[in-house]
Amino acid sequence: MEQLTLKSPFTVKGKGLHSGMIITAEFKPAPVNHGYRFKRIDLEGEPVIDAVAENVVDTTRGTVLGKGDIRISTVEHALASLYAAGIDNCLIELNGPEMPILDGSSIIYVEEIERVGLESQDADKDFFIIKEKQSLRDEKTGSMITIYPDDHFSVEVMVEYNSAILPNQFAMLDDIADFKQEVASARTFVFVREIEQLAQAGLIRGGDLENAIVIYDVPSPEENINHLCELMGVPPIKVNELGYINPKPLQWDNEPARHKLMDVIGDFALIGKPIKGRIVAVRPGHTINNQFTRMIRKAVKHTEIQSPTYNPNTEPVIDINAIKKLLPHRYPFLLIDKVIEIDKKHCVAVKNVTVNEPFFPGHFPQEPVMPGVLQVEAMAQAAGVLVLNYLEDPHTYSTYFLKIDNVKFRQKVVPGNTLLLNVSLMTEIRRGCAMVKGYAFVGEKIVCEAEFMAQIIKNK
Repeated sequence: MEQLTLKSPFTVKGKGLHSGMIITAEFKPAPVNHGYRFKRIDLEGEPVIDAVAENVVDTTRGTVLGKGDIRISTVEHALASLYAAGIDNCLIELNGPEMPILDGSSIIYVEEIERVGLESQDADKDFFIIKEKQSLRDEKTGSMITIYPDDHFSVEVMVEYNSAILPNQFAMLDDIADFKQEVASARTFVFVREIEQLAQAGLIRGGDLENAIVIYDVPSPEENINHLCELMGVPPIKVNELGYINPKPLQWDNEPARHKLMDVIGDFALIGKPIKGRIVAVRPGHTINNQFTRMIRKAVKHTEIQSPTYNPNTEPVIDINAIKKLLPHRYPFLLIDKVIEIDKKHCVAVKNVTVNEPFFPGHFPQEPVMPGVLQVEAMAQAAGVLVLNYLEDPHTYSTYFLKIDNVKFRQKVVPGNTLLLNVSLMTEIRRGCAMVKGYAFVGEKIVCEAEFMAQIIKNK
């Protein structure tokens, strides 16, 4: 899958929830490997902040990015929309300290993204694949987030409030393609009993009944309600019973839980890569979301490259008989057994290393170790399959080494190991020459890596 950006810019304008300022945000296309970035064009030097978990400086009623004294608040709704659309690279320019709250949901962002469209880019999408279960629990709040291995991205959220109006709720998004229909319109929410404290803290200067669900779950005298309306800058309202006091009714019975799910997606976008895994969040909030995404970010930064996912029960993309039609190598020098992934830029092949390999008796009799040069040769054969697979009459061509650079051997390969050979083109093939980067894995560990150039020559 290729990286994606916007086909053209779009602009949204509205009140900031916290500041009450009228703010304009322009979403712009960005180059490959740019990620999500915010630019404050209202400040001297137009500072830019990368949208990554370690740049989160506050999680009170929203996710706040910071760099020095610069702040950008309430970024989660916009990021959730970009992430759900599959966008990898985007620059967001804004003229204020926060994103506009709009109607309290993501739907306007989603509709604008659909209107301008997406553009494929000449770089592979870089997924971070969850290989094992990871959990984080906050003993004080009872909040917990767990992520499980899965072949795609999905989220489950359970919320719990001490409220007769908003009891326990559950929401699930099994397919990110359903984000618009199932999640994007879910609005942020607030309890009437929280409003005065939030107003005194300066956190809802832009809040009103049009951009938040307001939950009235504890009886309060009419004069108190009028006082809260005055604090929010809205006309007095008469509330006769407990419940939701918005002019626009709930879209789903569990709309608050769906909004929390949206927040989880927006906060997980701060990992900096699309992920493959299933998130289960119990009583989530921006604080634990950020703690968890920081933990994943550390793993991302310390993982140079992930090993390919290998299921031996899955049928190969190219089996040994098809490999023999592509490569001229035969026993004892055919060093790949099957291909499990291939596209125009990369290939993953498997080499099952057994004690019956002809080189083990001499390398070495008392300690059988696969020679490093044969590991590089196996990667080169995988690269040969990659480049020859898309040629007509591939059996009429051969590939030859021209040079090998930056070779590293990190771990022994011994009988019983399964080598996963991951090779990818570093540049386009030019004049019959291919530049290839190769990694060999045993399990999750890199055992060998190399860069090499090969020439594709038509046989005489």
